[in-house]
Amino acid sequence: MNADEFKQRFLPLNAKLYKVAYLLLGNEDDAKDAVQDAYMKMWNRRDSLADIDNSQAYCVTLVRNLCLDRHRAASIDIVDKPPEELPIAGNEDASQHIERQQAAHLLDQCLARLPAQQQQVVRLRDINGCSMQEIEKATGLTAINARVLLSRARKTLRTQFQNVLSS
Repeated sequence: MNADEFKQRFLPLNAKLYKVAYLLLGNEDDAKDAVQDAYMKMWNRRDSLADIDNSQAYCVTLVRNLCLDRHRAASIDIVDKPPEELPIAGNEDASQHIERQQAAHLLDQCLARLPAQQQQVVRLRDINGCSMQEIEKATGLTAINARVLLSRARKTLRTQFQNVLSS
């Protein structure tokens, strides 16, 4: 595939890809970076892209996966910081802050054990505050499927979290 074919086939999808990335990441700069990364990956694979039947579906899936990778990397970066580098708010004492950080870390670990779709729906709804319509657009799931996944994920998280706290 040459540059003109690539431009005609994939550049018109830029706005849609940006919307998906923004819904998943909730940050303009990160969304732009994710879309740029997707275009770089596609350009590097341009010889094999001619065989793709649905360009839009391929691109949206690629952007979605890149965004999920960014979420994973961001949660790892936060967890890996030494305690002295973590910010402490002035309103609470150090012990409350540490307890809250430990609970957040525990919740991240429990979230990482969920199936990928449940993780995605929980992150979009509970962490990023997306509406069910936004989740439908970002994931391709129906509203009913998204609600079922969200309900199952919350139940599993609640059970895992309580089991760890009680032991």
